[in-house]
This record gives sequence, C-alpha cells and structure tokens, in this order.
Amino acid sequence: MKKIKFILLNTVFLLAFHAQAQKIRVTTGVEVLKKENFKCLEGKRIGLITNPTGVDNNLKSTIDILHEAPNVKLVALYGPEHGVRGDMHAGDKVDNSADPSTGLPVFSLYGKTRKPTPAMLKGIDVLVYDIQDIGCRSFTYISTMGLAMEAAAENNIEFIVLDRPNPIGGVKIEGSLVENKYISFVSQFKIPYLYGLTCGELALMLNGEKMLDKQCNLHIVKMKGWKRKMSYEDTGLQWIPSSPHIPHAHSAIFYPTSGILGELGYLSIGVGYTIPFQMFAASWIKAEELATKLNALQLPGVIFRPIHLKPFYSVGKGENLQGVQIHITNLKKVALTDIQFYVMQEIAELYPDKAVFDHAEKGRFAMFDKVCGSKEIRERFAKNNRWEDVRSYWYKDIDAFRKLSKKYYLYKR
Repeated sequence: MKKIKFILLNTVFLLAFHAQAQKIRVTTGVEVLKKENFKCLEGKRIGLITNPTGVDNNLKSTIDILHEAPNVKLVALYGPEHGVRGDMHAGDKVDNSADPSTGLPVFSLYGKTRKPTPAMLKGIDVLVYDIQDIGCRSFTYISTMGLAMEAAAENNIEFIVLDRPNPIGGVKIEGSLVENKYISFVSQFKIPYLYGLTCGELALMLNGEKMLDKQCNLHIVKMKGWKRKMSYEDTGLQWIPSSPHIPHAHSAIFYPTSGILGELGYLSIGVGYTIPFQMFAASWIKAEELATKLNALQLPGVIFRPIHLKPFYSVGKGENLQGVQIHITNLKKVALTDIQFYVMQEIAELYPDKAVFDHAEKGRFAMFDKVCGSKEIRERFAKNNRWEDVRSYWYKDIDAFRKLSKKYYLYKR
C-alpha cells in the first residue's frame, strides 16, 4: 500500500512539473544558442560574464552548458557584483579566483577594477554576457555590461548578449536621465531609472547612440516568445535570485518603489526582514495612521497595509517597528518610483520632526543623488516635502527617451 501511495504521489509530482514546463512561453537567449548548436561561438575562445541567473530552462548553468559543449572552448569567467556564484553581499569587493566546478579562472569585475583589463582578456575572442537584469538603472549588472562592451571594443573582441526578459516588462519607463556630474556605477548611463528595455536592447542602444567611449562588435542572441507587455510571471520561466535581496521575480518590481529612499538608511524598507523593498517602517511610525494617509491619496494600482515587525538585521534590527507594506494591485497603472516619494511626503506631514532630509544622515545624500542621477530631486523635494514639486523634473525626459529607445526594440508589444 505504501509503495502504491509513493508511486501515485510521484506521478502527481511529475504531472505537475510537466504542466508547469508546458507553461513556459519564452525561449531565452541561452536556449536559442543551444538550439543553434552554439554556431556563433564555434572555433573561438570564449569568456563568459555571468552569475547564478545565467541558466537554461532546466536551470542548468550557462557556465556548465558552454564548458560541456564539444564545439565551444570556454576559457575564462567574469563575475559582477555578488560574484559568479552569487555568494557576495551587496557592495562587497570580489576577488579573482578559480571556479571550483570547472577549474576555470574567475576574474572579478567588482574588485580592483570594474572594467576588464587587457590582461584579463588575453587570448579571448568573444565575451558572452548572460545575466538576468531587473530593469532598473541603479542595479549594477548593466554597468558591468557596458564597461565590458567598452573593453571588448578596445581589445578587438566580439561581444555577445544572451538576451533575457525585463521582469518589469518593456513598456514602463520612469525617471529622468542621469546628469553628467552624477555618472557613477549605480547610474552609469544617461537612461531613465526604469528604462523599459531588455539587456540586449539596452546594449544595442549603448552602442548605437555612442553612450560608450568606444563601440564594439555586438551581437544579440534574441529571445523567442517574449512580448513587451509581459510580466516575468507571464514568461513561465523560473526566477533565480539576481542578488540576495531580490529573491523573487516580484522583488524586481518592488525594488524601484523603495530603493532610492533606502539609500538614506532612514527607514526600514524590508531589507533585513522577509519582504525586501516591499515596506516602509520605523519605531516612531504609527502603522494604521500612515496607511490611512497613504490610501487616502488613491494612488493607481497600489494599496498600503499596516504592518508591525521586528527586523532580523540592517535598519531597525531587533526593534519593534511599525509602517506599511506595499501591495501592487495593477502593475500597468502603478507608478513604481513615485511610491517612496509619497511615503516621504506623508511622513513629513504626519511627523514634521521626522521629515526625511532634516532627519537622515547628510553623509548619505551623495549616494541618494547618484541613484537619482541628479541633486535636483533631493533639493526640490526638500523645500516643501511635496512630490508635486519634483514630479515634472522626474518625468521630463520620458517622451524623448521612449521615442529614441524604440529604434532598438527587438520585440513587439
């Protein structure tokens, strides 16, 4: 009887797994590369820029796929922030090493240098980039991609992007362009905060609009089946944490709702609790009071729920905090980046002695400005603590960027 039950349970599991597999609607770049039998890599020495998100539909690492392919010669790995195996904390320097699985040399692009040096690229014919991005300018993988493209151009190396979905979709664009004084690794290029492109499309734009010091020989291995209107859930693909605090596909959507404010270390935004980037809380906030004020704004596509918690680490560790959890009810309608500024606005009204730019450490203002791409956002907001004073500046570049970026679309809506 036990054996029969085991067989039945195993059958149910396999059927469920098969049903899930049937729902996959998108063929990623690495899958297309496999189906083409790695033709574009044949006879070349390959360097791979990747991390744990570089996997095929069966969750096999692109490292192992290329290493095992008989007609591919993978000779080096390059790791972005968090490392090739994803075991480094945000901001931690990553050292050169050897990959324990393949024995290949691993060169860090988040240590002494963030751009591959000629020594790192010696003997390489092609650099391949396969990383799942989150569609937000301040997430540093696209900075790594752009600098690696420059290095490839300078060393006469081909650059290939294995394309992947933008988890926020290919329609939503928010935030002003980065200004010259605020170019940094968290705002490397003059693009909006949410830019509505896949990493392949973005690479084409960086190259085509000469946003790089030198343009490379670029090739994109396109996805099949992806549409701009898709959320990540629509793709049917499994999500691999793109960093320790982006554990789920929906984490990528919440990241721009609170990440800018999070740079100030002023409130807990859920990093150090179980819902990173999905909340705002402090010991002096009254949860029901703040939730009522925010919901009274009737912001499209979002509801705020009172929350009481005690973070395990980071801001507010071990303290009893109160605040609000963000619940997105309509991704198409919600303005993601606006949310944190409305929270700042309502906090200043409810708790005038806690107005963010009067209360946060001034030493953190520089990073806030870098992430925003300008000091104007902070300075305009600080005058009256009102989002309306900032909104027009934050959205001033959107129409022009949308028109420009359409030149580089590889996928239809």
